Amino acid sequence: MDMPKLPIDKKYLPMIIAAVAGLVAVYLINIYIQQTADETRKREQERRKELATVVIAKQDIASGTAIKDTMVKEEIISKSLIQPRAASSLDRVVDRITIAPISKGEQVLLNKVTLSGEAVSLSTKIPRGKRAITIPVDNISSVGGMIRPGDHVDVVSMIPIPGIGQDGKPSNQMNTTPLFQDVLVLAVGQEYAAVPGGQKGEKRQTPIITLALAPQEANLIAFIQEQGRIRLILRSPGDSGSERIAPANWESVLRMTIPEMFERGEEAPAPKPRKTVEIYRGLQKEVKPLD
Repeated sequence: MDMPKLPIDKKYLPMIIAAVAGLVAVYLINIYIQQTADETRKREQERRKELATVVIAKQDIASGTAIKDTMVKEEIISKSLIQPRAASSLDRVVDRITIAPISKGEQVLLNKVTLSGEAVSLSTKIPRGKRAITIPVDNISSVGGMIRPGDHVDVVSMIPIPGIGQDGKPSNQMNTTPLFQDVLVLAVGQEYAAVPGGQKGEKRQTPIITLALAPQEANLIAFIQEQGRIRLILRSPGDSGSERIAPANWESVLRMTIPEMFERGEEAPAPKPRKTVEIYRGLQKEVKPLD
């Protein structure tokens, strides 16, 4: 049985078509808005993954100062701009004492602050994965006693390398070799916190300096101490990282000072031997240069 067809007035047909088109448009717009919102939310989530919280100094903070919550603040910045060992929350730095000056706007690094009061000990200053090794001052140069805890130094060894001299006899040549770069100074003598007020502290001669080295590095430097001498080179606070440095000996010195001689293929002149005299006091022998 056929359903009766309802009569539709032709004058309402444009309105019906417009209403249907409007509903379709609203539906499509809602889909577009939803997709746009999803993409925006996804981009925001990805952006947040690249951000992290870091503690920033609101003012200049001198060494030896107890940090208050009014001196620092938390900021959200890109992870690529965060420095190594930067504090990620205020509770990690508030009420702690600075062992190095911190400038306004600078990220507060954990190696620039220490615990306060009786809780301070040398073990709390050793970075994770490092070991503390002490070097006697009579075996090193400590930059005139100017090295302080928290400084970074380069470690250079001076050891005799066995070889054969021009006369065919065994001889040793002193060789200066860079061992480690950008090494943290943990303590100078019994002092393992920076002197409050920076340079206002009285300079004192100390018999030992303690460095933070990896276990294998500490083992190597202990061996070098028994074989030769060690020198420390003080680094600038703004200088970080390391670079490749060739060992220094007579050949490298002459290559730097007389490069044209090596370009011509000439043989490097051997160092002129010094004239000496042997002095015997009983069973002890002493060799002194005549020049």
